[in-house]
Amino acid sequence: QVQLAESGGGLVQPGGSVRLSCAASESSFRTYQVAWYRQFPGKDRELVAAITTTSTHYTDSVKGRFTISRDNAKNTVYLQMNSLKPEDTAVYICNAIDTLVGNDYWGQGTQVTVSS
Repeated sequence: QVQLAESGGGLVQPGGSVRLSCAASESSFRTYQVAWYRQFPGKDRELVAAITTTSTHYTDSVKGRFTISRDNAKNTVYLQMNSLKPEDTAVYICNAIDTLVGNDYWGQGTQVTVSS
């Protein structure tokens, strides 16, 4: 069972930056498809960005502002968030999929609040 731990959330001013981390408990994480979702109050989770071993994907609203990356030596995926807007305020949740066997893992989430 892979454990995911997110960190890096907090309060940031509009236009500011924050980097989220998703650290995994096992090295097999480096082969997983990993995504960041966000959840707004009372709404379904929204896919923000995803990374495989060969590609990345972003939802339109964050293209050019957010960057997803991975450090396999640290079993960690990052989400660099720049030019933040109040509408980016949400709980950001890490998801990892072992595509070989179909297992799906979720972190607990980290709150990002963009406000002056």
